[in-house]
Amino acid sequence: MQPGSLNLITDVDGLLVGNARDDALRSGTTVLLADRPLTCGVSVMGGAPGTRETELLAPDKTVQGIDALVLSGGSAFGLAACDGVSEGLRRLGRGFPVGPVRVPIVPGAIVFDLLNGGDKEWDQNPYPALGRRALEAASARFALGSEGGGTGALTHRWKGGLGSASAVLDCGVTVGALVVVNALGSVTAPGGRQFWAAPWEMEQEFGGLGLAGPFDAAHEPPMTKQLGEATTIAIVATDAALDKAALTRMATAAQDGMARAIVPSHTPYDGDLVFAVSTGARPLPDPVLTPFQLGHAAASVLARAIARGVHAAIPRPGDLQPCWSRK
Repeated sequence: MQPGSLNLITDVDGLLVGNARDDALRSGTTVLLADRPLTCGVSVMGGAPGTRETELLAPDKTVQGIDALVLSGGSAFGLAACDGVSEGLRRLGRGFPVGPVRVPIVPGAIVFDLLNGGDKEWDQNPYPALGRRALEAASARFALGSEGGGTGALTHRWKGGLGSASAVLDCGVTVGALVVVNALGSVTAPGGRQFWAAPWEMEQEFGGLGLAGPFDAAHEPPMTKQLGEATTIAIVATDAALDKAALTRMATAAQDGMARAIVPSHTPYDGDLVFAVSTGARPLPDPVLTPFQLGHAAASVLARAIARGVHAAIPRPGDLQPCWSRK
């Protein structure tokens, strides 16, 4: 297993990602889409999620494809970013056909970034416009760190951010991850800058510091956020042909990546969620072995993406937390 050429989720051929941010608001939106509908599943393990249209992703629900996914700041207000993306897709003729009407299917998830020092006294909800801008910016190459949905993200100790990573399995299947890291927990080990995700690091992609224990098994970082103020939301993607049930399982397995990279994770105060999507471009090399490999790969790639998001964060005026890269 090795990183893809970009080490981004867009190494899964056909995927595009767009970011939009508002520096005064200290928030933003990230959109993932492809040139055709994507099969999608979801796993929610945090205690305080904020979502849109996740119920229709269950394997027994009618809709079999989605047109885009949204990861946004803004708490409940940020779910309106999906409206901007949906309207933009409608104008492009995308969506689920219902007679002469096209209805874009745009599930989304949000993080809480309302207490990060940004100007939240808006007259009109800014997130539909951010969603539309993110859609228009969609590309195979995109910035990490303090961008898109990770613009105003915070963690236990460091400024959070938008992360991504990829891996190509020996069988040729590609797996990628995209994540907004706004966790209650810590992404680094106690007393230092070593990322918990270091055992899965590739090519010194987030500093190459390794992880040297032992660590106090009883250590838990103190709470620095309250109920509903924290969340890590992510997308894992593959070109392997998987149905909704298999993608739901892949999303569930990918949650292990959060546990590897954030301590603690999946708390009652986080809204931790993972979407999983497939372009369906590549038949499964082995119907038994490949899904097993995909679960492990998704968890490993997500752990790396989480560390990369924090590693890439940059300072901006008014920051409430230091950036890992400038400490």
